[in-house]
Amino acid sequence: MWTDRSRVNIIKGMVCFFFLLVVGRLAQIQIVQADYYSKLAQKQYQSKIILPFARGTVYDRNGNILASNCNFVSFAADPKRAADEVESIASTFARVFGKPKQEYLHKLDSDKQFVWLERQVPLDYLNRINPEKLPGIVVRYEPKRLYHNDQVAGQLIGSTDIDNKGITGIEHQFNKELEGTDGYVIFQRDGIGHARPVVDYPRLEPVNGNDIYLTIDVALQSIAEEELRKGVETKKADGGTVVLLAPSTGEVLAVAQYPFVNPNKFSHSDQKDQRLRAVTDAFEPGSVFKLVTASTALEHKLVKPDDKFYAEQGVYYVPIGKGRTCKIQDVHPYGWISFQQAIEFSSNIVMAKISNILGAELLYKMARDYGFGMQTDIDLPSESRGLLKNPKEWSATTLNRMSFGYEVGVTALQISAAYAAVANGGLLMRPYILRKEIDASGHLVKESQPQIIRRVISPPTVGTLKDFFTGVVLRGTAKSARIEGIEIAGKTGTSRRYGESGYESKSYTASFVGFFPVDSPQLLCLVTMDNPRSGSYTGGTASAPVFHEITQRILTTTQFVHATQPAVSPSGNQAQTQEKSLQTKNRSARISDTFLAASHPFALTGDTLIPDVRGFSARRAVGLLSMEKLEPVVLGSGVVVQQEPRAGMPSHPRMRIVLTCQPKFSNDETGN
Repeated sequence: MWTDRSRVNIIKGMVCFFFLLVVGRLAQIQIVQADYYSKLAQKQYQSKIILPFARGTVYDRNGNILASNCNFVSFAADPKRAADEVESIASTFARVFGKPKQEYLHKLDSDKQFVWLERQVPLDYLNRINPEKLPGIVVRYEPKRLYHNDQVAGQLIGSTDIDNKGITGIEHQFNKELEGTDGYVIFQRDGIGHARPVVDYPRLEPVNGNDIYLTIDVALQSIAEEELRKGVETKKADGGTVVLLAPSTGEVLAVAQYPFVNPNKFSHSDQKDQRLRAVTDAFEPGSVFKLVTASTALEHKLVKPDDKFYAEQGVYYVPIGKGRTCKIQDVHPYGWISFQQAIEFSSNIVMAKISNILGAELLYKMARDYGFGMQTDIDLPSESRGLLKNPKEWSATTLNRMSFGYEVGVTALQISAAYAAVANGGLLMRPYILRKEIDASGHLVKESQPQIIRRVISPPTVGTLKDFFTGVVLRGTAKSARIEGIEIAGKTGTSRRYGESGYESKSYTASFVGFFPVDSPQLLCLVTMDNPRSGSYTGGTASAPVFHEITQRILTTTQFVHATQPAVSPSGNQAQTQEKSLQTKNRSARISDTFLAASHPFALTGDTLIPDVRGFSARRAVGLLSMEKLEPVVLGSGVVVQQEPRAGMPSHPRMRIVLTCQPKFSNDETGN
């Protein structure tokens, strides 16, 4: 039998046991697991808000903005907190954004604590959606990339994804440099759920990304794109490419590609048009590759410019063993012609005969010295090495066919760099696109310098090649590239395109590459046209006219030609180098002034005057005024008919110029 005293002792024991249990649990919570429960409590009344960094800005060589950031707003939701208002939230978003209600219901039917409803929409939507009336809705301010010139240099600049990470072009190549580091701020929630920043808690400011300055000139880029588009449309081609280089430094001044891609609407473009084909795509170059054959023959003194060869009246059958022959043709039939004439009139037959004199090893070595078969190491993604087989892998036809640009694959950038070496006195320069990198504090992080890769050919060979290529423009296959008053050197190329079933009978790649002025080249331009189908399809008739238009506009609407730097000298004492540089500058100035005095809209005086842009398109006028650090204000659209202040008056930086524009109607044109 239990006595009263026993019952009391049992109850006391149980009370003590539970008391000790509670004390032990409190000790566990407050001492052993204090950090865990402290953090758990903080999560309920504190929140860490991310302060996103601003992605670095991309500029052209003159400081014109190509890519920057603008603020957008994104809407997200906590499905658990929004559970009681799912129908209301879905209805509101469906009405505001014009999407099916079911789409938002599906997103809100989630076990996650955070789901996106809309990403990166204009800030105006905050006026139409009130987060305070929709429980569980989270508002995030996010930077989004803005490309100021739409399609201009679209493939080159590239684009970013929804999370503002670079996925193509410059944006991808320099993503690490352009990205910064997020910061954060601690917010505390009061009893009714309102959040406010906590002064006592740390705040980490975001570190913005670095700014990138490119070597390209947006004015030259715009000119190249406009004239390329006209050329492609005129010749009904599938597309085209233009590369502009500064031969003395290797700076890439423009890379144009048509069809265009607008990075602001990147996902709307065809995937095949998004890659930068001048760097990523290799093609059989045709006769522009005769540079290698001619360089080998001249450098090793195996053929002289006036040596004669029989061009077989346009058709040549080369024995390749076992009773088989390889047929080589010229566009026009020739009899006995000199080596120089064979370059000027682009004879495949003569090049094939010369290749037999040279042999495989010498031709291969010269091609490698020019950089074919290897990357140029330019700072752009997915660069192709091209195709240059080792002589051990050559077939019976490779030597002859490679001499005029078949059985070899090159990129537009490789061809440009190779001809730039001739323009630069035989020195191959590394092409580069990054001019400098500046951090968020304005300090210089990196600055690119011209880099000599190697000497490819000697000065005597350079002189002879310049004579050859000048003859191509004056007398040969590129007469349509000529410009009155300036000496241009260049070479045409036409090659059949290779398809899935072999060479296509009526599909060609037409090319022209040229540089000027010949005595002190400052600009090199390559134009390729993909499958021109209207009229003649050759490099001289499809690509050389585009070169002519680009060059003419650069000479008449920009001051670039006489503003570039002299060539880099690899050796010699400083005094001789300075003297040569001064002579180069003087020659360049004389050449440039001849053109600018006749047709440049800017006055050639010691004072800075407002240019006359009347009669120009609004876009062209804006580009010209911006180059002069003026701020154009456009009223209307079309052609500039009036400007205020008027042309010829003194100007100063950031001066506003009001342009009145009117549409240009077809019945105003002369038809010439």
